[in-house]
Amino acid sequence: MDVFYKKLSKKIKAVRERLGFSQETLAKALDISRVAVSQIENGDRKISAEEIAKLSKVFNMPTDILLDLDKDVEVVLEKTMEEKPKEKTGIRISVPQKNLEKFKEVLLYVLSKVGSKPNVGESVLYKLLYFVDFNYYEKYEEQLIGATYIKNHYGPTPTEFIKIVEDMEGKDLKKVQDSYFQYPQTKYLPLRKPDLSKINAQEQKVIDDVINSSLSDMNATQISEYSHNDVPWQTTEEGAVIDYESVFYRTPPYSVRDYSDEDIQ
Repeated sequence: MDVFYKKLSKKIKAVRERLGFSQETLAKALDISRVAVSQIENGDRKISAEEIAKLSKVFNMPTDILLDLDKDVEVVLEKTMEEKPKEKTGIRISVPQKNLEKFKEVLLYVLSKVGSKPNVGESVLYKLLYFVDFNYYEKYEEQLIGATYIKNHYGPTPTEFIKIVEDMEGKDLKKVQDSYFQYPQTKYLPLRKPDLSKINAQEQKVIDDVINSSLSDMNATQISEYSHNDVPWQTTEEGAVIDYESVFYRTPPYSVRDYSDEDIQ
C-alpha cells in the first residue's frame, strides 16, 4: 500500500480516538466489519470513496480536510488574553477566554432544555448552535457565541465544539455513545445547571426561540437538509468558514429580522 494510504489510516485512527468512537461504532456507521476498520487503521486495507464520504459525515469533517494529510482543524482554548496563535498549516481556531465561557454556558443551557430528547445528538446540536449564532447576528449585528462554522456537506460544523467539550467532560457534562434508529449517536448530558448570569435576557430569548422551534424535533438528516437552504451555507465553498455577514441576505423562512421599518427610514 502506498505512503498516502498509510498516513491516511493513521489520521483516521487519530480522529476516531479523539472523538471517542470505538472501532465497532465506526464499523456500524460505515456498514463494514470491525475487522475491516482495524485493517484500514493499520494500513492493511484501502478505504473506498464511498467510505470516505461516510467518514466525513461521521467525523463532521470536510472531505478535503480529511484527505489532506497536512491539514487538520486545530482549536486552541486561550487561557490568558496575551496568548498568540502560532503559524501552522491547516485551519487554526483560537478561542478567547470570554468566548469559551459563553460557549460553555450556552451549550449547557441548550442541553438542559433539549439534550435528553432522543433525536438530539452531536449533529443536531451543531445545527442548533449554528442557528442560535446566526439568528442572533442577523437580529442584533453582534456575536452571541461567535463560534467558527465550517461548511461541511452535512451542514454547518462549529470547529471549537470537540475541543471545548473535552475541556468540559467530567465536570460540566458527560458524553454518551448511543444509537438512534440503529445509527451511532453521540449525546451530551449536563452535569450542572448553566450560569445564567453569563447569558443576558436578549440572548436567552434568541436561544429559546431556536430550541422551542421545530428545529429541536428534527433528526440529524432533517436539520442538515434544512440548513442547506440557508443563504450563509449556500454561499460558502465546501470546507470554508461561513461568513456571518452573509446572514443579511437570508430569505424567508430563515430570516428572523424585521427589515420593513428599516426600509422606510
